[in-house]
Amino acid sequence: MLMTLIPKLIILMVSFPVHEFAHAFVADQFGDDTPRRAGRLTLYPPAHWDLLGSILLLVSFIGWAKPVPINPYLLNRRSKWAEMWVSLAGPLSNLALALFAAIPLRLGLVQADLSSGSIIPSLYIILFYFIYINIALAVFNLIPVSPLDGEKVLTPLLPPSFAQAMERIRPYGPILLMLIIFLLPNIGIDFLSWIINPIMYLLIKFPF
Repeated sequence: MLMTLIPKLIILMVSFPVHEFAHAFVADQFGDDTPRRAGRLTLYPPAHWDLLGSILLLVSFIGWAKPVPINPYLLNRRSKWAEMWVSLAGPLSNLALALFAAIPLRLGLVQADLSSGSIIPSLYIILFYFIYINIALAVFNLIPVSPLDGEKVLTPLLPPSFAQAMERIRPYGPILLMLIIFLLPNIGIDFLSWIINPIMYLLIKFPF
């Protein structure tokens, strides 16, 4: 839809670079200079774009950027939790962007207007979808399925037997993701929306 095109372009220009920069920055702070050497310690958008992930975002509400390369050996040498924090940094950056964009809406500085009568969306619509997509990206990336961030966030918290089970299903991660993105919503199971919508309510409607 034309109404969501501008927010999605802003996501490509802002949220994707911030998400990947957050990964790179935290890895760098833990002594892993791999992202820096790969040119990923930057907010320059094209450095982070993935062609397929960008196209998918433009035709849906979910997409991805190029993964930031890291060296688990260097990270684990500094802390056994380092890789988890590197992975968590990206989704947290999306939630921070959503929270920041929600401030003018919660303060009533932008008039609520979801009408689609104009080709150019209102500021409210731009902010609304910017918030929605950032929350969607955070929730999506926290799914504990490889190659998403959620797997590396969850695995260090699991007992060894469960961590080994995660290792066994890792090769099937992309197939599971396709089921989550495309199949489940078509049979009425859209658990991403079940999570996203309450967070949207809290950010935009819930009083201080």
